[in-house]
Amino acid sequence: MASSAGLALCGQALVVRGGSRFLATSTASSDDDSVFMYDCSATEEKAPESNGEDRQPVDKGSDMILASTFSTSGSYFALTDDSKRLILFRTKPWQCLSVRAVVRRCTALTFTASEERVLVADKSGDVYSFSVLEPEGPGRLELGHLSMLLDVAVSPDDCFVLTADRDEKIRVSWAAAPHSIEAFCLGHTEFVSRIFVVPGHPELLLSSSGDGTLRLWEYRSGLQLHCCDLAGLRGPAESKDHKGLAASRITFWGQESCVAVLCDCVPAVFVFQLDADTRQLAFRQQLSFPQRVWDVVFEDARGLWVLQDCREAPLVLWRPVDGRWQPVCESAVSQRLSSRLRGDWAMLEGSVSAEDSFHSLYKATFDNMASYLRKKGERLQQQRGRKRPHSPPGPSKRARPGPQP
Repeated sequence: MASSAGLALCGQALVVRGGSRFLATSTASSDDDSVFMYDCSATEEKAPESNGEDRQPVDKGSDMILASTFSTSGSYFALTDDSKRLILFRTKPWQCLSVRAVVRRCTALTFTASEERVLVADKSGDVYSFSVLEPEGPGRLELGHLSMLLDVAVSPDDCFVLTADRDEKIRVSWAAAPHSIEAFCLGHTEFVSRIFVVPGHPELLLSSSGDGTLRLWEYRSGLQLHCCDLAGLRGPAESKDHKGLAASRITFWGQESCVAVLCDCVPAVFVFQLDADTRQLAFRQQLSFPQRVWDVVFEDARGLWVLQDCREAPLVLWRPVDGRWQPVCESAVSQRLSSRLRGDWAMLEGSVSAEDSFHSLYKATFDNMASYLRKKGERLQQQRGRKRPHSPPGPSKRARPGPQP
């Protein structure tokens, strides 16, 4: 399995991951001693807790990091890997607190706003919660879908758990009673790849899908406020197919009310402006790159960090200049961080992005009429082949009338 690369940022704490390893540093510090490195392949194996369930034997995977995130304050960091483990860290200072087994490979995770629990969504459609305050505590099943979950989020007040699945649904469940469903956000026509509660606007949700759209919702009512066709933004020559436009990242910059959507199979980043009063998204710019982009994330004080498949400049900073987003080539911070990543390039080399795993999620389409006509033609050919040729009939012999008596 190919390794994945990604970014996570909270405040000035920045994590770059690739394969089974991640590197944590600060965008403010110039001290290389402040860098923390961790390798999941060196993590001690831990047998899964029973939880009263029949568990399968531990499935040793590739140790590749599948998902990672900071808590709201940045005090904690968590990741899940291909070996079915949830690993929890304290960040001030960096320290591994626990390694816990999960039931199945996970697709997404998030902290509750209170930072008391970590919610983990897996491929079977279940969400488990794990205690942060009791780092060794077992997981607890919270809710389930009938299809694979691709993302999970929580409302800023911890009242709702939002889940996105392969079957086009976004579900809004009460956190205290997950069997009680507040609403469904319905409208996507393909799998929902990412959901994102907008910081500063706790009632708004952004979502992206394999149908090539970015949608804005009032999630408690399930009301769709706006829909942007990403394929249409690329121009007539490129807008024939929406495949490859499922976002692998949605990120928000409160300073300029900007939304950045990464569709790295293009490769491009779409930048929108959110108008909270009208609850509309206005397209501002498409950022194009000559190489693969692995991930993007906003930093409040600086702008948009871009992790790309370029050894000379793996991490670059983009900022708006006179209304147009441009790379900041002379950024001392990006040069320092890129220099550090070049020394650990083996961690990133050969990485794929999250969206590469989306190709298998698209619906298979069938032209039933064409298949019917083809099979009918084959049957007619077989029937003709089975018929024996007949000799042409001769002239009919009619009896001559005899002499009349």
